[in-house]
Amino acid sequence: MRMLVALCLLLWTLPAVAQTPASGGGEFVRGAAVLRITALTPEILRVQIAPQGRFPEDASWAIPASVRSRRATVTPRTDGFETAALVVHVDPATLRLTVTDRAGKTIAADAADPLRLEGDAFTLRKALPLGEHYFALGDKTGPFDRRGASYVNWNTDAFGYEGTTDPIYKSIPFALSVGGAGGAYGLFLDNTRRSWFDFGHREEGVLAIGAPAGPIDYYLIAGPTPAEVVRRYTDLTGKAPLPPRWALGYQQSRYSYMSDAEVRDIAGKARESGIPLDVIWLDIDFQDRNRPFTTNAAAYPDLKRLAADLRSTGIRLVAITDLHIAAAPDQGYAPYDSGKAGGHFLTNPDGSLYVAPVWPGPAVFPDFTRAATRAWWGGLYKGLADGIAGFWNDMNEPAIFETPSKTMPLDIVHRIDSDDFAPRSASHAEIHNVYGMENARATHDGLLKLQPDARPFVMTRAAYAGAQRYAVTWTGDNSSSPEHLRLSVQQLLNLGLSGMAWSGADVGGFVGGASPELLTRWVAIGAFTPIFRVHVTKDGPRTEPWADSPEHLAIRRKFIEARYRLLPYLYAVAEETARAGDPVMRPVWYDYPSQLAPACDQSMSFTLGRDLLVAAPPRYETGRAYDVCLPSAGWYDYWSGLPVAEKHKEMPALDRLPVYVRPGTILPRQPLARSTAEVPQGPLELHVYPGPDCHGALYWDDGASLHGATLRQEITCTVTPQGLTLDFGKRAGAYRPWWKEIAVTIHGWDGDGRVKGIRTTRDVSARTLSFTLKDQPGAKRIEIVR
Repeated sequence: MRMLVALCLLLWTLPAVAQTPASGGGEFVRGAAVLRITALTPEILRVQIAPQGRFPEDASWAIPASVRSRRATVTPRTDGFETAALVVHVDPATLRLTVTDRAGKTIAADAADPLRLEGDAFTLRKALPLGEHYFALGDKTGPFDRRGASYVNWNTDAFGYEGTTDPIYKSIPFALSVGGAGGAYGLFLDNTRRSWFDFGHREEGVLAIGAPAGPIDYYLIAGPTPAEVVRRYTDLTGKAPLPPRWALGYQQSRYSYMSDAEVRDIAGKARESGIPLDVIWLDIDFQDRNRPFTTNAAAYPDLKRLAADLRSTGIRLVAITDLHIAAAPDQGYAPYDSGKAGGHFLTNPDGSLYVAPVWPGPAVFPDFTRAATRAWWGGLYKGLADGIAGFWNDMNEPAIFETPSKTMPLDIVHRIDSDDFAPRSASHAEIHNVYGMENARATHDGLLKLQPDARPFVMTRAAYAGAQRYAVTWTGDNSSSPEHLRLSVQQLLNLGLSGMAWSGADVGGFVGGASPELLTRWVAIGAFTPIFRVHVTKDGPRTEPWADSPEHLAIRRKFIEARYRLLPYLYAVAEETARAGDPVMRPVWYDYPSQLAPACDQSMSFTLGRDLLVAAPPRYETGRAYDVCLPSAGWYDYWSGLPVAEKHKEMPALDRLPVYVRPGTILPRQPLARSTAEVPQGPLELHVYPGPDCHGALYWDDGASLHGATLRQEITCTVTPQGLTLDFGKRAGAYRPWWKEIAVTIHGWDGDGRVKGIRTTRDVSARTLSFTLKDQPGAKRIEIVR
């Protein structure tokens, strides 16, 4: 082994002897080693290294072949090549890579000794300049900014994890650099093994990335803005599709609701207490002996009827289906019998079935690296999907009981037969980090096959890069504490930057039990996060909104209702996410770069889309006032509609969550409804907050189908010497909306206001001018004169 290491190092340090132009890039040779750099687009470079000159097969679980095959036009240079956006420099003496923009500003550069080899293991070393900050890597704990820390990518069942626990549930080896001289850039290491990232923790000034084996294959994604990097990363790994509209509603869960009667009681109390509700979740106790794809007939005598009855009131059921199939031969358990007959389960190296304990007891595990196995798994939903609206794939790291590793042995055998991989056997050491994603993929594709025009809803706990194509996610078994409330905000932000735009945290915390105050504060913040689900372990206190005092119920209802009123805005953001790849929930600096170094503590601040900024108290438990620093002057308080100072103080109040609106926003809202299935009664609201770049968007459809009619419309406003003009663009699409009228409210308005032929109402104290129009499907200018 030592001789092999020495040989690899010797080959890498030999003088470069060749530079070969290649389609979309070039190859650079030193001894036996080959460095291949390919420009997929003018801003995305793929970098591959073959230390012995032989590249592994060109296949990926994260990036489709059609994307990997793209090529940009390049112009050769003596030391590399250039694209329309980048200049690639390779030092002929060392093969050190430096990437600059066309103006010569360095985007990313290798450190000295850029590649270190030790057997099959490798380390890539890049410069880590002062002033750069690093984000993403999925739902990892620790500080929001990754600089100065190290992380391991290994999907792990991390029940009750702490703020410094690593690894946890997901492995998304993508890091976003912000604040560098050449602007933002991203690094994605497409290696499914137990990889690691070190941001100057072990060695000051060095960003080190490595893995114990597997391909040396990474992508460098240039910006220059963080938004451009994230969008391009999702160009590679896929966009998070538009979910069914009900997934944007309030969702109630518990481990577990133990019977049909309890679920009906929850639904009834939600309606009685005036809580809008779209989803009730069923955890493992709805099943027969915790066996996936079964029902406990005593507790749930007619699951299909229950689902139908709830749906008639606008509430849907989502049910768990863990991937561990009970090892139950000769017991009439169809998933085991059909899986065994089809050869769909993982095996030990000697060919025997791998059996290990999980919730059903001894269990076997599908081999999701096989297309045939994924199709078999998807077919198991045939009965459940006829009534159940969505499915929850938990424990898919995979989690195994009674073993220190918390997972299966690394020599368990997978038989890859999928995508553009050559059919072959692979160890679990290679497949572990993609196992949960392929489980979610099997569920997603199975539901799509059963209901070809319905948007599948799948939630997964474990993930790899690209999982956003198949599922939403959550941050796993968190704890009921103020620290975990704070941690959840940075986890959700980093998940969004990692492509997983649709994510949530168990509101109130899963482990330990939230106090009434903590639950109320968490509900307020959760109302402005992508997936809004309350969930708690079975020995925790009740966490339904009505579980505590009438005062807490009233505050929780206020914030849940606020989310439902904002659905037209949130749905337009969701459609933008599906189209462009932007996160739903974003760091403030994502759209406002000056806030990368804010003048006050923004650890609990974020934006929902671009136009709403939430500034929760960084430490509410102190009871002290805190500073809010907005990105610019002219922002508005969402609740009062009044302008606020760019920097001001807020007091942590239980019934108030500071939310602000960007000047220049046209914010659509709707009348309150009990669920997304209920048609709002009254006009669509357009709240106009005058300012620069004044615009808003409407997007609507039936909320469920993949190929149905849509509606899209842009609206702009301009402040004029005479007052303000409101311009409706011509509506695109054939979908007919629920609204017949549009109620316009202009905020920050002083003086009189007239609209020709329309009655206006002025509120002096609120500084608003309001009027109602007929729906405006065509291009139309409305002039408001002072």
